[in-house]
Amino acid sequence: MEDFDWVTDCEMQLVIQHCSGQSSAMDDPDAPYLAFNDLNSNGGSMWSDILARQEQREVESFRRKLKYFFMNPCEKYRARGRKPWKLMLQIIKIAVITIQLVSFGLSNQMVVTFKEENLMAFKHLFLKDYTAHSSNGYAVYTQAEVYAHLSYIKDRFLRLRNITVGNHAYEKDGRYFTPLLMCQQFYHNGSILPGNETFEIDAQVEEECLEIYPVQLPSATEGADLSNFTLQFKRLLEVNVYFTLKAINLQTVQHHELPDCYDFSITIRFNNRAHSGQIKVDLDNDVDINECRDWKVTGASPKNIYYTVLFDVVIILTCLASLVLCTRSVSTGVQLQFEYRAFFQRHFGKLVSWSDRMEFINGWYILIIISDILTITGSVLKIAIQLKALTSYDICSILLGTGTMLVWIGVLRYMGYFKKYNILIITLRAAFPNVIRFCCCAAMIYLGYCFCGWIVLGPYHEKFRSLNTVTECLFSLINGDDMFATFKNMQQKSYLVWLFSRVYLYTFVSLFIYMVLSLFITLITDTYETIKQQQSDGEPVSELQAFISECKDHPSSGCYRVEGRSSTCLFCCVRRPNDLQERLEC
Repeated sequence: MEDFDWVTDCEMQLVIQHCSGQSSAMDDPDAPYLAFNDLNSNGGSMWSDILARQEQREVESFRRKLKYFFMNPCEKYRARGRKPWKLMLQIIKIAVITIQLVSFGLSNQMVVTFKEENLMAFKHLFLKDYTAHSSNGYAVYTQAEVYAHLSYIKDRFLRLRNITVGNHAYEKDGRYFTPLLMCQQFYHNGSILPGNETFEIDAQVEEECLEIYPVQLPSATEGADLSNFTLQFKRLLEVNVYFTLKAINLQTVQHHELPDCYDFSITIRFNNRAHSGQIKVDLDNDVDINECRDWKVTGASPKNIYYTVLFDVVIILTCLASLVLCTRSVSTGVQLQFEYRAFFQRHFGKLVSWSDRMEFINGWYILIIISDILTITGSVLKIAIQLKALTSYDICSILLGTGTMLVWIGVLRYMGYFKKYNILIITLRAAFPNVIRFCCCAAMIYLGYCFCGWIVLGPYHEKFRSLNTVTECLFSLINGDDMFATFKNMQQKSYLVWLFSRVYLYTFVSLFIYMVLSLFITLITDTYETIKQQQSDGEPVSELQAFISECKDHPSSGCYRVEGRSSTCLFCCVRRPNDLQERLEC
């Protein structure tokens, strides 16, 4: 009797009723198996009919399982009453992540504004005759100007507390203030005689520094005198001035946030590496943000930082829940893909194409998983920044900004359930492989023009001086931006190069605007028309969809509820009357 354990109870009853025709046949427990033996020995057609129905039922059940997997959340709710938790969670997540990003952006905006305004203040304080319009061309040309600028920096540093309108102060290391360092770098030895066109140089670089304290120490009384600081202009590479100032960002008090303490490490660089007669002067600073050691705020109610931290924790938990649900859905799709592959191999003797197998991998879920990981990491960094444990504003901004961008892009998945929106999304997905191939081919031509323009036009055009500016300039030309200025600003010192520049620019603009971009648009429009025609004709676009389309069971028919309640055996008859009736209707 063990040989017939795979036969369902319903089929056993059909055999008994067919062979004996009497209801009393169930009194003998061996009657079903004797009936099957009789069918086997007599070669009856009932046995083949049962096997055919069994296989048909298995195919229909698996087809129904696939159709349920590819249903949208609303159809799944009608099919089995399963609530669309992922959809509701994504809606909540979009709202809370956007609120978090806006809050962090406003706070970060105050930080960025404070740093930029301080940088501009330092340039006006320490650079002689500095104006905002001279930021790109600020330079000195004589030895006297170099000494005058260095003396000006020293005097402004010593008189800082009497001239600044901000809350700037010197950095203190223990009992004493940290000094201003004035360092020159020059070649170890050399003899340069341009008139004779001869030179002798030792490429080893030496550095000589001078310390100037804001409050003079007994051992440093001579430090403030620059007469002992002699510059070796013939061998000079650069002069660097280093000092550190401290400040407090008080504007956050108006927004009910505790102020931060800032350390500005300022560097003023006199660059003479080219020895061209022009020494470029530049001021830059590195900012370190710290929690103030002692503070007291009166007349205002500072916002409790722990409410913000609690909100960030809620976002982390929400993203974790979304991450778990989406990961489970991706895992389910991978498992079902292997089942579908084995099913087709067993029943139809076919190999499933790679495109059909990839339809089980939902790219939107992978996008949401990446977004959740970025948002969780960014939220952890944001909490650390709020608790003054870290100051990585840039890294946190990149993580939160990218995570929020991917969350909003993920909304397209749910818009794809509407037919008019879905055709656009399908077009982008179908055209993507061809677009990538086309871009790879176009990139070869683009890089060729980049290298050619850089090496030929670089000495005669400002926009072609570096490879980076060349790529930016050519990309702007493709989009029709700043085209006249690119032609006009070409220097005419060499007629041959000027003529080459005309041929170069005209061919690039004609090739990329009139041909490459047109072909790029044609790829997408052709894909759109193809998909639109397929949808209007009702033709399935893949073998998988053709297989699923044969299932005519409506989501509200009740068949999917029966499939969902089946536990150990997918094709076993359920003995409950209501379930049996639903299965017979299916």
